[in-house]
Amino acid sequence: MSIFDGMTGILSGILGGTVGYVPATGFSRQIQSIFRESPIEVEGADGQIVRIDAPTWRVGRDLAPETRRGDRITVPDGRTFQIMVVHPNGSPAADAFLICELQIVGS
Repeated sequence: MSIFDGMTGILSGILGGTVGYVPATGFSRQIQSIFRESPIEVEGADGQIVRIDAPTWRVGRDLAPETRRGDRITVPDGRTFQIMVVHPNGSPAADAFLICELQIVGS
């Protein structure tokens, strides 16, 4: 157990909303998470800061551990996005965020 366990859920509840998640295999479901269209910066695998200009989806690893390229999400306004890249954030917490780069596929 880490002092940071549970923080993802708190942040998603405050900053996020409900997103429809449709994995390539498995069952679709509604997940409390954070969808953003503005650029963000994340720490890359080598410790360097990487700017992501594509829309992003932040989801707790414990809520969607199977997240991978090709899965889709539908945001509250009805647009559908495909996951192109999944970035783990490096936190050891069980509920750490996965950060997914997205591409729009439907409206």
